[in-house]
Amino acid sequence: MSKRRQQAPEFQAKVALEALKGEETAAELAGRFGVHPTMIDQWKRALPEGASGVFERGGRKRPEIGEEQVRELHARIGELAVAASFWERKLKPWGGK
Repeated sequence: MSKRRQQAPEFQAKVALEALKGEETAAELAGRFGVHPTMIDQWKRALPEGASGVFERGGRKRPEIGEEQVRELHARIGELAVAASFWERKLKPWGGK
């Protein structure tokens, strides 16, 4: 049994645009890009529905960062600040700042 491949959205858009041009059949595109013709038809139908998102204000959406990740990053910043302070004190006798 074969595993399903997840295609990158950029690849899907490229194939869907080629399909919308109508210069090649879905079967020809499937052979050229190595995907099933049914997938090409699905991507072709989905492209006009999602195309309006390209023109929304603000461009790309910012990735959401959770509170837990913020806490972890703040903790890491604190660790690095302590380490920098330590090395600054240790290097002073050798002409450091």
